Amino acid sequence: MTLKYDVLIIGGGVVGCAVARELSRRRLRIILLEKSSDICAGQSRANTAIVHGGYDAEPGTLKAKYNVAGNTMFGRVCSELEVPYRRNGSLVVSFSESDDPKLGGLLARGEKNGVSGLSIIGAEEIRRREPHLSKAASKALLVESGGIVCPYGLTIAYAENAARNGVTFIRNAAVTGIKKWRDGWHISATAGDFTADAVVNCAGVHSDEINNMVSEEKFYITPRRGEYYIVDKKYTGYFNSAIFQLPTKMGKGILVAPTVDGTLLIGPTAEDIDEREDTRTTRFGLDKVLAGASISWEDIPTRAFITSFAGVRAHCDRDDFIIGEAPDAELFFNAGGVESPGLTSAPAIGCYLAELIAERLSAADNPCFDPTRRAIPSFREMTNVERARAIAANPDYAKVVCRCENVTEAEIRQAIRRPVGARTTDGVKLRVRAGMGRCQAGFCTPRTIGILCEELGLDPLEAAKSSGASRLLSHYLFEKEAKPHA
Repeated sequence: MTLKYDVLIIGGGVVGCAVARELSRRRLRIILLEKSSDICAGQSRANTAIVHGGYDAEPGTLKAKYNVAGNTMFGRVCSELEVPYRRNGSLVVSFSESDDPKLGGLLARGEKNGVSGLSIIGAEEIRRREPHLSKAASKALLVESGGIVCPYGLTIAYAENAARNGVTFIRNAAVTGIKKWRDGWHISATAGDFTADAVVNCAGVHSDEINNMVSEEKFYITPRRGEYYIVDKKYTGYFNSAIFQLPTKMGKGILVAPTVDGTLLIGPTAEDIDEREDTRTTRFGLDKVLAGASISWEDIPTRAFITSFAGVRAHCDRDDFIIGEAPDAELFFNAGGVESPGLTSAPAIGCYLAELIAERLSAADNPCFDPTRRAIPSFREMTNVERARAIAANPDYAKVVCRCENVTEAEIRQAIRRPVGARTTDGVKLRVRAGMGRCQAGFCTPRTIGILCEELGLDPLEAAKSSGASRLLSHYLFEKEAKPHA
């Protein structure tokens, strides 16, 4: 049986989930298909977590337009969805007097883009703000509107709010074909067949493949891998702002930045690759991260690295976002080539596409729409009084599963039970940080698997890290037959 919807969204990254949430303001039947086992499985999960000011994008581009517009929306959106966000500012630093004039060019570009709070500061002010920054820093562009956010937290919050407002989410649903028939768009996916009046392509590194199935206005994506290190919370507060070096044609360069969770992030590299899902870290890439970051942070404590990771971003051959209705494919809408500053731009792209689609479909307002989403109460952020109250209301708050991050059984169960909830250990990690601490899930994994099995009715041998192909357990050591929920 083919299921019929008003709008079908392809891709469960931050842009797809933002579009879903904004469309749920209208009376529409909306479905989102995600090819992976969870939302936020691609570049929305693995990026620099920066809310960019908008000084870098070429004036007149969609990158500039949506970056600046999205930046101004973050305070409201993150307040409504209870997502960690901090406007801590950014510094673009020159480490040579010969490069100082380039900062003036970035300042002029930012002002042309409509970015406020830009100024150039000297070495003395740099040192006052960032005492651990390299002594070679001579001048910097201060970007007061820069910020940091939890990218997967934002994506998940968008999805939960959209689901609460009626959007259907289907995971493990890779799109295999799209055709336009008289009654709308027919979409074939690994999860079944669907029909929709409108389709929204938010497929990230695969957005060109989706567009090129239906439109003669082709574009092409080059996967660009970026590798990172994460520094332990022991260095919380070591840097206050996001520290950028002067950008190049390959991106914004190697940065050092605090995260909203108290760690420090250094990276990324920028390497064009052939495989769109190749998120391996490499010795060459991580050495490049370390060498580049050492320009900003002279004495990087390498023994404090707790993990490394890589993300793949969607670099488009047009070197800009592709946003809007395809000119030769009625009611097929693209959010293609959304690389940096895609995270910052997501709220604005979501609003624009939702309003455009609602207008094209003559959709009425949804009187039941609720813009708010409550986050899972975090045990590690509670006072002792609040902890006592939480335990009294739910004794599972007294059972600490992840010791590094102080994550309790109550939080893990809520992460699984929520709309668009966790189905894997990585899904739990993204929602409540179990496994993100210093030991990197060395102690908490067995209990997390046990809770997943209890909540979802899984056999332990079915438990996965991130997808069906990443089983955590292969067989029973002491039992000839499997025992569910063991």
